[in-house]
Amino acid sequence: MTLRELRYLVALADFQHFGRAAEACHVTQPTLSAQLRKLEDYLGQTLIDREPRVPTLTPIGQQIVERARRLLAEADDILHLTRLRSGPLEGALNLGIIPSLAPYYLPSALTAVREAYPKLQLIVREEMTGQLLLRFDEQLIDAALLALPASADDRGLFEVPLFDEPFFVAAPKDHAFATRDKVPAELLADQKLLLLTEGHCLRGQALQACGIAESARDDIADCRATSLETLRQLVGAGLGLTLLPALAVRTNDADMLIVRPLAQGESRRIGLVWRKGHARHQELQMLADVLRQHLPTGVRAIG
Repeated sequence: MTLRELRYLVALADFQHFGRAAEACHVTQPTLSAQLRKLEDYLGQTLIDREPRVPTLTPIGQQIVERARRLLAEADDILHLTRLRSGPLEGALNLGIIPSLAPYYLPSALTAVREAYPKLQLIVREEMTGQLLLRFDEQLIDAALLALPASADDRGLFEVPLFDEPFFVAAPKDHAFATRDKVPAELLADQKLLLLTEGHCLRGQALQACGIAESARDDIADCRATSLETLRQLVGAGLGLTLLPALAVRTNDADMLIVRPLAQGESRRIGLVWRKGHARHQELQMLADVLRQHLPTGVRAIG
């Protein structure tokens, strides 16, 4: 039994397709299939049910994959430790990021990191907070850019705050808020709010910034979008108001919207998160330092 065979098995569990698993492992499909047969012969167990259209793991196969993920993560940590001798922040690093941050922050963040550590290869995964927390459990990502706190549970995560991102009210151009320089949060309680669907952390953060409990509002369920860009277009069409984080505010928004800061300066805190005890802890701290030193326009430094 080899680490390579275990990687093939984990890849098949992730992709549920022999061809895509082989592509992810940079081997041909016959090679991957043959190695998995070899692993089954060695263990004396059927790990994969090949009869359905979509290959699935048998119960014993699922148990082995759970243990293989941990074993492979430890092996990768050993490899990272040896690479530290040649220099910090080199090679591949898997980074997660939430959708309400990714398109607005990644360009500046990746530029800063590339200039500081040109040998680092960031592999970015964009998913909602709950999914990224699962990726930590599965050890599929090394770190993630999330809104803090990342989780209410003790998941063994280390959090480094990077910056605070203020909220802005976006309203149709003919809205009464056009005469205001800032909008008090209490004025939003009786407004038609357009929000992201459940699962997006920004939804709860926006309601909290407005001082509104979701259970206390019936009309917030009328429209639940999956992206800030959809909300922007709906507001421009006069269907309601929304809250935008600072990095999502555009200079050309004035063509279709009015955008005003919240009077109390409510914000969300963005941070870099990784597992406690990660072999690259010191390197990830260095990555966080670079990000804190190169903040994008519109956010507030911490401390």
